[in-house]
This record gives sequence, structure tokens and C-alpha cells, in this order.
Amino acid sequence: MAEHSWDSDGPTLKEVVAQCCKRIDIGTAVLPKPLFLRDVEVDETEEGGATSQIAGATVDVIAQEGEDVPHGLRRSGKESKYAKVLQGEFNAIVIEHHLKWAPLCETLPGPISPSTPSTRIGRYDFEHVDQMVDWALSKGIKVKGHVLIWHVTTPGFINEQMSASQMREHMRRHIFTTVGHFRGRIHMWDVVNEALAPDGTLAQNIFLKKLGPSYIEDAFRWAHEADPTAFLIYNDNKVEGMGGPNADKSNGFYSLLKGLKEKGVPVHGAGMQAHFNAGGVGRQRCPTPRMVKQQICRLGDLGLKVNISEMDVRVSKLPKKSPRSGSDTDLSRHSSCRSE
Repeated sequence: MAEHSWDSDGPTLKEVVAQCCKRIDIGTAVLPKPLFLRDVEVDETEEGGATSQIAGATVDVIAQEGEDVPHGLRRSGKESKYAKVLQGEFNAIVIEHHLKWAPLCETLPGPISPSTPSTRIGRYDFEHVDQMVDWALSKGIKVKGHVLIWHVTTPGFINEQMSASQMREHMRRHIFTTVGHFRGRIHMWDVVNEALAPDGTLAQNIFLKKLGPSYIEDAFRWAHEADPTAFLIYNDNKVEGMGGPNADKSNGFYSLLKGLKEKGVPVHGAGMQAHFNAGGVGRQRCPTPRMVKQQICRLGDLGLKVNISEMDVRVSKLPKKSPRSGSDTDLSRHSSCRSE
């Protein structure tokens, strides 16, 4: 085995995947505040700002409610523990919120005040995302873009009062604006997210109602036009196992991707979110390893690569008594593990 920097806690995730026979990217979702504010603990009782301690140095934080990277922060040269863990454990990241449509131009912008959200179509603010992407690339960390089209994070000015032609043009403009801005820096995108209902049919979201099923393939074609070199993914939840508690949706996921491939749509990857609940019942039950393997294999047969895109394992529903030790264990205190 190759030399490593393992300590008493064992190898890092990045070191583990480096030993795999195939190239694997291990990543996590990233937020700007812990990344750029270093180890700031803000006293929220003070109005108009706060004084915080960072590794023995005092900085002034000028923050507005809802703003993730406060402007006016005087930064030191030291990186946060959060940033150091990211570099040590992961070789890839995904932007948690700030690259979604509404956050880019309405709810989580940089210098645009959160008290006066943008209502002007086409107004984008990439400041915070640019900082996160440039930081990652400077450390040799890959970035996945998430997500171009998801009905949950669509700006308020995209509504059912629009004509189909207007909505289609706004979709196209958003994809070209966002992918074009990061062309050459972000090489992988979740293009469409969660377009399926629990029964495996297309979800009755605003895009389907106005544009019909073609909105999905249009989104992929536009993303490909905006950056022909980008790797494009369809991403969804409860689709990880062939058969099992969510068989209908898993089959719908496969059928959707198969249909896109047959039409020559430029889709390259299948994103399986993998939000697992260790104590889940019914549809919340975890698929078995065999089910997951079978799903991955049939997606691979379509010529797709599989991205385990948002994995976390929730343990709060597990019984508090450990079956092995017989002792009471508060498992709900354990943090979930999330990777992208």
C-alpha cells in the first residue's frame, strides 16, 4: 500500500478512495460561511454586528440576517478548520445552495440586500459561488454544479401566468447564463433534479404543466450547447434500488433515462441521491445492497455513469438501546454523513 498521512484516527476519505482500482471522486456539499469566516462564533445578541474570536484574533463581522458571507468582514490569512477538513478528506465539492436558480438571483445573492430581493429577470450575482469555486480549484478540488432546473428552487417570477414560450425562453437563458459563466471551471452539472413523482411518473411541477415532458430533454440539450465538454446528470431521490420499497420510482428513473438516451439527448450520468434512513419503514426503508447493485448495473448498461450524489444516513429513528451492548445509546446525537 502507498505511503499515507494517516494519523491515530485512521486514513482520510481521500486516501481511502486513492487505493481503489478505479478513479473515484469523494465529495461533500459546501457552504460559504464556514469556509470563508474561518472559525467564527457570532454573538447574535448584538445588533448591527458582532465581535468574534478567530484563533486568538478579533475580527468585526457586519452581517445581515439571511446573508451567508457577510460583507465588510476583514479576513485574516488563516483558513478555517472546515476548509482544512475539506482539503484533507475530499477531492470534490458541490455548492450546497448558492448555485440554484432562485439563490443566484433572488434569495441568497451577495451584495444584493436580502431585504430587497431582485424582481428583475436576468439579474444574477455569482460573487459567492465564484469565491467557492475558485477556492476549490486553487486546491485541486473538482466542483460539481447543482442544479440548473429544479421546480423547488425556481424564482418567484417564474410562474403559471407566463406563456409557455416565455417560460421556455427563461429556462434557456438561465441555463446558458449559468453554465456559460462557469465554462472551463465546472465540468459536471446536475441539469434536472427530482422530475419524478413517487409512482415513477413525471411530477406535476410548473415546467411539466407549462411545457410538457420535453422540458427535460430541452434542458440537457441547452446545457450541452452552453458547454459541449460538460458531463451532464439527471438527479433524483428514492431511486437507488432495483425493486424494493420504491420499485415504481426506481423503474421510472431507469425508463426516463433510457428514453433520453434513445432520443440522443446528451445525458451522461444518473444521480442517485441516497438519502437513507437506517430506521425507516415503508418507502423510507433502505434498499438492500443487492438492489443498489442491480440498479447501478442496468444504468451502466445504458452507457451512463452513476453518481451517488447526496448520501446521508439518518439514525434518529433507530432504537436507543444498542442490541449488542444492551446499553442505552442516544443514536440521535450522531451527525449524518453527507457526500456529493
